[in-house]
Amino acid sequence: MEQTALVTGASRGIGRAVALELARRGWNVCVNYLERRDDALAVAALIEAEGRHALAIQADVADRGAVEAMVRDARAGLGPISLLVNNAGISPHGLFQDTDDATWDRTLAVNLTGAKNTIQAVLPHMLSEKRGCIVNISSIWGLRGASCEVAYACSKAAVIGLTRSLALELAPSGIRVNCVAPGCIDTDMVRVLGQETREMLVEETPLGRLGTPEDIAHAVAFFAEEESSFLTGQVLTADGGFIV
Repeated sequence: MEQTALVTGASRGIGRAVALELARRGWNVCVNYLERRDDALAVAALIEAEGRHALAIQADVADRGAVEAMVRDARAGLGPISLLVNNAGISPHGLFQDTDDATWDRTLAVNLTGAKNTIQAVLPHMLSEKRGCIVNISSIWGLRGASCEVAYACSKAAVIGLTRSLALELAPSGIRVNCVAPGCIDTDMVRVLGQETREMLVEETPLGRLGTPEDIAHAVAFFAEEESSFLTGQVLTADGGFIV
């Protein structure tokens, strides 16, 4: 039986790698994006080349109506969603005292409320089937805290609370909810920090390198596999030992 996954923020970085890894493992994938239409279409084309079906659908995850429309379109084009990967996120930098209300509100709207919106949109089908898998992407900064990224760290800590609480609530319905907390991953979010900071992060990582988007994709796919059917409410820290 064909299965469909929805991956938010899948036009680049971790989301792109997750979408492609799931396709290699037999999933049809809805590739969500906000602005990078050409990149999302390219990801969808690569998924089709793997012999799976894909749709690239634009939606701001912070907009509940847009999310509900996306899920309806994905279901019509690919079938019901049985795997949700909440990856879409933003990471503003700056001193806490300089963080204005718009930045704070937008960060929580995308990183936390966005996950709430997508989960509520896919949940009716999962509840009716008494099965489903949700994987939320948090961050090690949600576990440890991060100077000059307070809004981001707060939102990612809340994602962990969302994961654990929903895991308890949905377990009787056969729906698993888990979380991957990436460390320092070689994506645009880290590259904008500059070469000197990247080298410092490599030195602070016990395994001596930045993670790759594919490292996180493998962790997400692990939670999606049937072999993980007894795992729920877990936070898998994939950080090369950064916060051991």
